[in-house]
Parts: sequence; structure tokens; C-alpha cells
Amino acid sequence: MLLSPCTRHRLLKPTLRGNIRLYSSPSWDQNKPYYLTTPIFYPNSVPHIGHLYTLVITDIISRYARLSWPERPVSFLTGTDEHGLKIQKAAEAQNLEPREFCDQISHRFRDLADTANTSYTRFIRTSEKDHHYAVQHVWRALDSRGLIYKGLHKGWYSISDECFYTDNQIERLKSPHGAPNGTEKEIVVSKETGSVVEWTEEENYKFRLSRFHVIHPPQQHANIVDVLSMPLEDLSVSRPRNRLHWGIPVPNDASHTVYVWFDALINYLTGAGYPWVSKEQKTHSYWPPDLQVVGKDIIRFHAIYFPAMLQALDLPLPKRLLAHCHWTVSRRKMSKSIGNVVDPFEAMQDLGTDLVRYYLARIGGRFKDDVEHLREVTNPLRHLASVVDHHLKELRISEALEAIIHQLKAANIMVSKTEPWAKNTPEAVTGEVYALSLETLRICGILLQPFIPAKAGMLLDVMGISRSERALQHAQYLRSSVGNVTPGVKLFSRVSKKVI
Repeated sequence: MLLSPCTRHRLLKPTLRGNIRLYSSPSWDQNKPYYLTTPIFYPNSVPHIGHLYTLVITDIISRYARLSWPERPVSFLTGTDEHGLKIQKAAEAQNLEPREFCDQISHRFRDLADTANTSYTRFIRTSEKDHHYAVQHVWRALDSRGLIYKGLHKGWYSISDECFYTDNQIERLKSPHGAPNGTEKEIVVSKETGSVVEWTEEENYKFRLSRFHVIHPPQQHANIVDVLSMPLEDLSVSRPRNRLHWGIPVPNDASHTVYVWFDALINYLTGAGYPWVSKEQKTHSYWPPDLQVVGKDIIRFHAIYFPAMLQALDLPLPKRLLAHCHWTVSRRKMSKSIGNVVDPFEAMQDLGTDLVRYYLARIGGRFKDDVEHLREVTNPLRHLASVVDHHLKELRISEALEAIIHQLKAANIMVSKTEPWAKNTPEAVTGEVYALSLETLRICGILLQPFIPAKAGMLLDVMGISRSERALQHAQYLRSSVGNVTPGVKLFSRVSKKVI
């Protein structure tokens, strides 16, 4: 499904600005390897453009970290969340075993990350043995501290969201279809996601969340503050195995399966090599994450539940949590279950990977509730690198990209006004315009590498820029020189089809 630019803001756009959540100092500690994560994607169906958006945003920050400190190791974790009732039912619908089903779909998500030219260092699957070991290790550690107990759990359960909701988190609506006898039918849905929920009572294991108080700074999102303003209830962390068999068995109780959200959150620890068998291994681990990128619909798990689990394990909390928006079609959240999705593979095939990456960063890269207007057209070239650096440190991806494009537009206006090709233009002016244009392209080419790595690399290649002079430190004004320029190279072809 391809949409024209004129309908872009009406039909396909990110809604609800994302927000930066700070657990600790936002400064980047260069003494530790840089670790950033995407949420692991739920492979109950094929990927859509929203998954690509998450990957691209995280990849931009990953590439920026490498660009800023080339000598510092960077670990970029992504992958698939493969357990749970929804996967179990999707596999049954296709007459496949859950593992076979996950093998097929998970491969598509890995293909997406590769096709988008993302620089991930590990693609994790929760069906892997090392993850099973990490989950059961966490369970035993919490159990040994008296933080897990068995009890009766009652609540509104959503198969789609794979979680329970309290009375305060649901609402009752009239079904548009009505009951078979013509009377009005009531449905109960989650306020947060709109998913249908049903009342469920079952015996399972619980985590003593009520013992922990996770403190967040003033800029916390309103719904997180609302949750924290109420007493925290203990959380269900298992499901009876006769209802859910596709998952990790609870240690010492084969009649229960570890709840999928508890299982999934631990993947970030697995990706950092947890459990660490020695103090030296722990010291050299990537943990904690410097940045976690998530969708706004799962922020509750990452901003409340996961920090409480880490506190219970005496582990450091993630440094920053970036909650991004969702993409919508006709003002409805893009959803695999609804079917209103845009095929990311088709978009990249038709338009080119870097063009799609550029679009996603430019349109979906704002993460502030109150969008700040950029500076006027006057960012001098000598300060561009520091401006981009400042924006990306604050995770203002769209603003960083706009600063670069703004500089390129300013250079274009300069060329148009001075007309260096005209016979009556002084030779000295022509030389200055030529030199400044090349310097603009050199600096912008370096700074564009995190956003459109293939095209930026091609630009630097045709300008003869050495690969040893493409780090952030080389994006300073007159920091290095242009080599032998190859003329006539076209980086982009004119797009005849409608863009996303």
C-alpha cells in the first residue's frame, strides 16, 4: 500500500509523540560498551512498516554511537518474542507446530533487519536455549528471595495483548454487531489498546511488584504517572500449562508455563550475556542498556515491571527509555490483526532502502510532546556537526536530519544566487562557491551516514573521502580535504510512484 505525499499526514503518520524516559543520568559512559535494544517483535504474522520504523530509529542511534566513538564497542540487540498463547493459536490455525511456525516468521523479521541495512549485532529468539536458561535463572533468583508465590489470579485477560488488565484499565462498550437475538451486546476492551478482554480466574505464580517503588522524573508520560499513583498489585508471572504449553516451563513446577511478558523482558539480559558466571564477566558485560527503544503500547512493561525485576535482582536499571509513536492508516493504528499494514519490503523495493529510511527518520523522528521549532536558516557549516551531535544525544532524530537538510538547502540557494556557471561571475567567487559546496557535501555526507548509510557512503566514495576520515570528529569545518571527485554520479533517481 503506497500513499502519496499529499495524503501522508492524513492517512499514514505517527500519532502521539514519543517521550524520553530517564532512569539515570543521560550522559553516555564511554567506559562501558554501548548497548541499545529494540523490543523483540511478536512473530504471529509478517512484519509491517511499524517494525521497520523501530529498527531504523534504533539503527540511527547505533550508527551514531559508532560514528561518535569509533573505538567504543557497540551492541545492538533485536529479535523475536516467540512464546505465548497468540503464537500457539496462530500455529494451530496453520496446522504447524509452534517452533516450525516461529522458524518461518522469525526469518522474515531477520530479513527485514538485513534489507533495511541495520547494523544489529545480535538477533535473539526467545526459543533459544541460552534464553531459556537465563529466564529460569531469573525465576530461581527471585524465588529464592521470597518474591514469587502461588495464588489465585483474577482479572481481565486479552489474548491479543497477552496480559491481564485491572478494572481501572478496561471499559465497557456496545458492540456494533449486536447479539444474535437483536439485543445490544456489551464488549469489554482495554482502554490502552482497544483489545477485547475476558474475565479469567486461574491459579498461577505471582511476582511481588507491590514491594517496589520505581521512581521516574517529572517528564514521565501521563499514563505511567497514573499507574504509579495507584497501589501496585502483584503480577501474574505464569499461566497453567494446560492453557499455555508453548513457553518456558516454570522451574520445579511443570504444570505452569512462564508468562510471555516476563519471559520476553529477560531477553535484554540474555543479550548481555546474563547470567554472568564470574565477576570479571559481569564487569565486562554490556549491561545496563544505554538506550531501549519501545512502542508506547508496551511502555508499562518497560517503565514499571522490568525496572522492578531488575531492582529485585540488584541489577542497574537501563539509562534511557525512548517510547515512540505508532503509524496509522486512515487514523487507525497500523495492526496485523486489522490488516491495515504497509509492506516494508515492497516499499524498500520500489523506493530504495535509504529513501524509506530517510522518510521514516524525517517524519517519525520527533520524540517531544511540544515540538520545538528549528533554528532559522542560519546554522553555519562550521557548527553543523555540534548541532547534529546535540540533537542525537537528546534523541531528536528528526531535528538532527532536518539540520543537515537545512544546510544542504542553504548551499543550494547559495549556488543558485551566485550562478558560478555564468560568464560574468568573477573567477574568485566561482572558486569559493565550488570549495564551499564540496565542504558542505563532505560534512553532510559524514553526518548522513547513520540515516542513509548506503547513499552517504556512495557520496563520500565519489568525493574521494578516505574511509579513515568519516567519523564524527572529521565532520568539523575544514577538518579534512576532498580527494579526487568522480563527476556525473547520480545518487538518487526521480521517483515516479507515489511515496509512502
